[in-house]
Amino acid sequence: MPLTSYGVLVGRAVDARREGGTDTPHYQIRLVGADNVNYRIAVNVRSQDYPSELLYRVDEDFRHPLTTQLAGLAPGWQLLDTGPLGVNLDFVRQTLFDRTLLRPLPAEVAGPGNDLGDLLDDQIQRAIREPAAVVYAFGEPWGPENGVPDKVFGFQPGNGVHDIHMNQGNVGTFRKDDGVWQDGALIIALPDQQRWVGIFLAFQSQSWHTDDKTGHTIVDAPVEEFGTEPVRIVAALINPEGPAPEAETVTLLNASPQPVDVTGWHVVDRALHVGPLPSVVLKPGVTLLVHLPSTVQLGNKGGEIALVDANGLKIHGVAYTADQSARSGWTVTF
Repeated sequence: MPLTSYGVLVGRAVDARREGGTDTPHYQIRLVGADNVNYRIAVNVRSQDYPSELLYRVDEDFRHPLTTQLAGLAPGWQLLDTGPLGVNLDFVRQTLFDRTLLRPLPAEVAGPGNDLGDLLDDQIQRAIREPAAVVYAFGEPWGPENGVPDKVFGFQPGNGVHDIHMNQGNVGTFRKDDGVWQDGALIIALPDQQRWVGIFLAFQSQSWHTDDKTGHTIVDAPVEEFGTEPVRIVAALINPEGPAPEAETVTLLNASPQPVDVTGWHVVDRALHVGPLPSVVLKPGVTLLVHLPSTVQLGNKGGEIALVDANGLKIHGVAYTADQSARSGWTVTF
């Protein structure tokens, strides 16, 4: 079953500590939310399963329509809806980052700047130094543990957020935590610099092809090598000129050296509305202009587009912001 309570903690980072030399080390962050309530954010830096190194992606210029929604959240714990239209995270169904840029990194290695703890510390210490910085920690809460001080920072009552990582496609005993639209991450707003930072973590044992209802691994799905997607979304006309209904289009490219039959494939928007592709074989290096039906909505305030094959597996995806789609008649390129 999915996480029992999924949400985001909005607060100011005031302290951080590394846990080295333990069986399940974490990078610990102290956040202060509404009414000066303290929370501990426990971020996994090593897996209990082989291989132990986590996959990470840090985007120091994170641009996504999600940030507009986050900016409107009040400080403190916010329970989130786990559905396609909610303010939430799903590493498989959204396009939050380029999966080809995920890299494994050990939890702790001698020397500066060469392990996951160093990487997290660099971002969190920056947030601590900047008074206007806001940290958004997505995951599952625990506590309050009345009468029990926090084991790391000592504040009372102890409470916080964990599962700050991908929460689907798990193996073994962790399969019980599988779900969709409930992935964990750290996103940091840096208003003084007018930018956002996204920190995304996943275990190497997790699958990137998961069931749309349960989040469990699709058993017969192919093992995919990152960066080998044959057909990709390369452009979209999101804000056409003229009155509604607008003639929105998506441009696909077969980047592979082999022809690809796209019969039964679909383009899907964030709300899971589906636009079918024509039944054609796309030759190597050839593009395909897909005219979307009126049921597929590419909103001008930012959104996401996914390409799904005939078996329902996501092949590629992109996200765009309101700024990118603001100019009427211009095609957005990815």
